[in-house]
Amino acid sequence: MKLELWLAFVATYTVISIVPGPSVLMVTGQALAHGTRAAFLCILGELLGGVVLVGLSLFGVGAILAASSELFQIVKWAGVFYMAYLGIGQIVQAHQGHVDLPQKSTRQIGASSAKAGFFTAVLNPKAIIFYVAFLSQFLDPAANIYSQFAIVVATSTVIVGVVLGGYALLAAQARKTFQSAKARRRFGYTGGGFLIGGSLFMATTR
Repeated sequence: MKLELWLAFVATYTVISIVPGPSVLMVTGQALAHGTRAAFLCILGELLGGVVLVGLSLFGVGAILAASSELFQIVKWAGVFYMAYLGIGQIVQAHQGHVDLPQKSTRQIGASSAKAGFFTAVLNPKAIIFYVAFLSQFLDPAANIYSQFAIVVATSTVIVGVVLGGYALLAAQARKTFQSAKARRRFGYTGGGFLIGGSLFMATTR
């Protein structure tokens, strides 16, 4: 990949990543409800899902989704219902006063957060199709496609990790500022609201 193409990719992808979408809403919701550790495990899942998305787009899955409206809708609504399910569950948990779970459940929270991040990434068919159209503008057909693929994956992973990490730290800091049970409950409601908002975002985009 030529240096000028790489720099253009970094600049463009950074701007795109900063704009809030389902992934940002998911990470922010995890940070508000469960804190920094859960948020960063969610980001880890998101990054793994992002690698899968780039791979799928490069191997033509995006073109298949674009050609099949039925398949596109199946993947899309699976993602919508998954995020809505997580959001409703988080609100119910907050209402029951279980935002802060026992220490023995910390590992379970982390695993759930990582899984949530991964599926939020991969159950977004619009992202796969976007990658197909977006990446083709920065790849040199005359150069080795595999080396360019490695560069794109590494670069996009770093960019997304930094951007989502910034959102997570801001949300986690807000959570730390208010330590009362009432405030934590409200953060649980807010986090669940962010997840439901993410599902609505996915539902209303075409």
